[in-house]
Amino acid sequence: MIFETVPVAAAEGAILVHSARADDRVLKKGRVLTADDLRRLAAAGTAEVTIVRLEPTDVGEDEAARTIAEGFAGAHVRIGAPFTGRANLYARTNGLLMLNADAINAANRVHEAVTIATLPEFARVSEGDMIATVKIIPYAAPKSAVTTATNLGAAAQISVAPFRELSVAIVSTRLPSSKASVTEKTRASLEARITPLGGRLFHDSVVAHDSISVAAALSAARKTNADLYLVMGASAISDRRDVIPAGIEEAGGNVLHFGMPVDPGNLLLYAEMDNKPVIGLPGCARSPKLNGFDFVLQRLFAGLAIKNSDITGMGVGGLLAEISSRPQPREKEDIARPRAPRIAALVLAAGLSSRMGSNKLLARIGDSTLIRRTVEATLAAHARPVIVVTGNEAAGIQSALSGLDLQFAHNPHFADGLSASLRAGLKAVPDDCDGVLVLLGDMPEISAKLLDRMLAAFSPADGRAICVASFAGKRGNPVLWARRFFAEMESVSGDTGAKHLIGTYEDLVCEIEADESVLNDIDTQDALAALRTRMSAQVHQ
Repeated sequence: MIFETVPVAAAEGAILVHSARADDRVLKKGRVLTADDLRRLAAAGTAEVTIVRLEPTDVGEDEAARTIAEGFAGAHVRIGAPFTGRANLYARTNGLLMLNADAINAANRVHEAVTIATLPEFARVSEGDMIATVKIIPYAAPKSAVTTATNLGAAAQISVAPFRELSVAIVSTRLPSSKASVTEKTRASLEARITPLGGRLFHDSVVAHDSISVAAALSAARKTNADLYLVMGASAISDRRDVIPAGIEEAGGNVLHFGMPVDPGNLLLYAEMDNKPVIGLPGCARSPKLNGFDFVLQRLFAGLAIKNSDITGMGVGGLLAEISSRPQPREKEDIARPRAPRIAALVLAAGLSSRMGSNKLLARIGDSTLIRRTVEATLAAHARPVIVVTGNEAAGIQSALSGLDLQFAHNPHFADGLSASLRAGLKAVPDDCDGVLVLLGDMPEISAKLLDRMLAAFSPADGRAICVASFAGKRGNPVLWARRFFAEMESVSGDTGAKHLIGTYEDLVCEIEADESVLNDIDTQDALAALRTRMSAQVHQ
């Protein structure tokens, strides 16, 4: 890379190193400077800028991040669109994170420009959780480093082992002094553990605390053909010859390992019967807090075989007990995982089309309609839910969108303009959404790739709370808004939407460079004819 300070007039096509105010807007660092940007900088009195130019041996930060992420992404992993040299990897399903730490460490040692950060191996993840991120530190990385890191990823991919549906049989023992409430608490705790993993309690029995009774209960449970057997003793297992392991062996099982280097959870026993796992539970399994039993249970639900070496390898990170030297005991066991922002998409399709003479959204474009093409492109991106705001000819719009995975919000005041549709749509956005991507229904050339780039750019913590598509220095549609702006957006009136807020919060705006489609809406018959010509040409290319 060539890093230098040059006169503004000589900076076209270079990457801006430091953010700068240019006329009425802020040009963010990392922006590829256009002729219009240089004009704005000069008008603002800026004489010089610090820039970076890439050399032939360089790979731009976004391309490098995407390439390496693709090399490392394995089964059940989604790659987010790259932005500012970062490509995030997300879980596509609930399960356990699988990775090769040696390969990741090797990739991080290839070159200082390349970094890969992940959650710990075997971390329990949920669909949508961020499980890893590839970040290119400068504005580019050497081609050789990108190739080497990508090859390391291909040899040891980051993946998610999905949780499976398993049927579970529970055998509990009791002593003459045992309280019924303890047995009930045990069952409730175990059911609360297995249900979120996809488990179903298939069989439950309570017997006396002796090996003969345990063996008989397991023999009865095996007739249910359960996938997993859990045995909770009224007294903790203290030896391989104790009641629970003796009962398992009398039932035809085989004790494979006793004890584990996890606290709480030391007294766990692992066995097999008919090649199916049997777990003699430690007393801490009655507690809802994380313990060693969870480590084993989660791996079984993820379809991972358990060997002695797996259990004995759980010691690092296995100190879970509250101890006096820990100044602040944990208040909760579950770690809040970073996740992809939850963004809803709002397609405004309620207008009167007064300049068209008929509802433009229902106009035929090839074998489809204008509104359906716009909505299908939106559905191909990762914003969910997709909400279509109807008003004028609502029944026709819904009919044109039949069969698509949508929600509808009706705006009875559609004659009041765009602002009324925006209010109706925002009210339909789920409370757990972090923001909303607002699209016009008459922009069928918008691509899912652009929408995903906007989602990737969205980061209020980094000052990117409003993301707007732009072309050649001109801002267009769509626009992605953080939830913090919803109240102000709902207060607008007339047919102008909320675009004025972009100027009000200029420091929080991020422009996403796109093609000319972000400036094109279809308001006249001539514009519709031109659109048909363009899309017909694309089909025949």
